[in-house]
Amino acid sequence: MLVFLGFVLGAVIGSFLNVVVYRLPKGESVVHPPSRCPVCGHRLGALDMVPILSWLVFRGRCRYCGAPVSARYPLVEALTGGLFALAAWLHPVPDAGLVLVWAFTALLIALSFIDIDHYVLPDGLTYGGLALGLLGAALWAFPVAWGEAWRGALAAAGLLALIGGFANLVLRRGASGRPGYPVGLEHVYLAAAVAAWFGWGWGALAAAAAVAVNLVRRRPLPLPDALTLGAAVLGIVVASYGVRPPGVLESAWAALLAAGAVALAGGLYWALVPEEDEDDEDDEPVAMGFGDVKLAGMLGAWLGFGPFLVALMVAVFAGAVLGLLFRRRKLPFGPYLALGGWIALWWGASWVQAYLAYLGLS
Repeated sequence: MLVFLGFVLGAVIGSFLNVVVYRLPKGESVVHPPSRCPVCGHRLGALDMVPILSWLVFRGRCRYCGAPVSARYPLVEALTGGLFALAAWLHPVPDAGLVLVWAFTALLIALSFIDIDHYVLPDGLTYGGLALGLLGAALWAFPVAWGEAWRGALAAAGLLALIGGFANLVLRRGASGRPGYPVGLEHVYLAAAVAAWFGWGWGALAAAAAVAVNLVRRRPLPLPDALTLGAAVLGIVVASYGVRPPGVLESAWAALLAAGAVALAGGLYWALVPEEDEDDEDDEPVAMGFGDVKLAGMLGAWLGFGPFLVALMVAVFAGAVLGLLFRRRKLPFGPYLALGGWIALWWGASWVQAYLAYLGLS
C-alpha cells in the first residue's frame, strides 16, 4: 500500500516539478499564475492536469487548441512516481526519513532536468537541498549523523572544486582564471594550499584574509592558480614522507575541508550578490561548472564523504558510457551526479564498507 501511495504522490509531485523545471530558470513564480497552455494561453483545468493520465487520454495534445504537448511531462511524472515508489519499497516505514528521501529525490529530478535544458543548477535548489540535508542530520540523524553531514558537504564540495581547478589549469595550459572580486576560485585554491600545510582552519582563515585584502584594495589581488594548487599538492606530498606531524590523509582531508568551506561560502555570496559583468567569463575555457561543486556539497551533506565518492564514481562511469553511446549529444555533469547520488543514498555506505573489508581496513 505504501508503495502505491508513493507512486501516486510522486506522480503528483512530478507534475509540480514540470512547473519548477519550466519556470524557475526564467525567474518566474512556480505558484502563480496558474498553469496555461503555452500555445493558446487557455488556463488548464483539473482534468487537464491529472498526472500521466491526462496526457494519455488527450493523446499528447492540448484539448483546447490541439497543440502537441511534450512527452517529457508524463515522463517526469512517471519517473518521479517510480522513484518515490521504489524509495517506499526500500524504506517501508512512513516516517520522517521517508519524507526526506522523497524530498531528496524530487530535488535531484528538478536539478537534472534544469541542467539538461539550461546548463545551470539553480542556487535555490542546491543550497536548499544542502540546508535540508543538514537539517535532517541535525534533527533525525538521517540519512547520516550531523558531524558526518557537514564534513561530507565541505569535503565533497572541496574535492570537486579542486578537481575542476586542476582540470582548468590543464585546459588553459597553466594560465590562471579570471580573478574574482571580492571572492573567487583562487581563494578556494589558496585555502587548500594553506590547509594542506597547517590545517583546515588556517586555510579558511587565509582565504578570508585574502578576501579582506581585496575589499581594502577595491580590486582583486592576483593569486596564480598554478602556485596555490601546486602548493596544496606539495603539502600533501611532504606530509606523506612524515616530514611534519600531520599524515598524508590528515593533510589531504584538511585541504578538502578548507576548499569546500570557501567554495560553498563564496558560492552563497555570489548567489546573494550576483555578478554584473560576465562577458569576460563567457570566453574563458572551463572544465566544470561551479554549480556542480554546489551540488556536490548538497550530496555530501546527505550521503557523507565516503558514499559521495561512490556517487562520483557512478557519475563518471555513467557519463563515460552515455558519452560513448551519444557522441553528438552534449550533456552536463549534474544529471550524472544526481544519478550517482540517488544510488549512493541506498547502497553507497555498504559498498564503501565492502571495499574497506576487501582491503583489510575494517
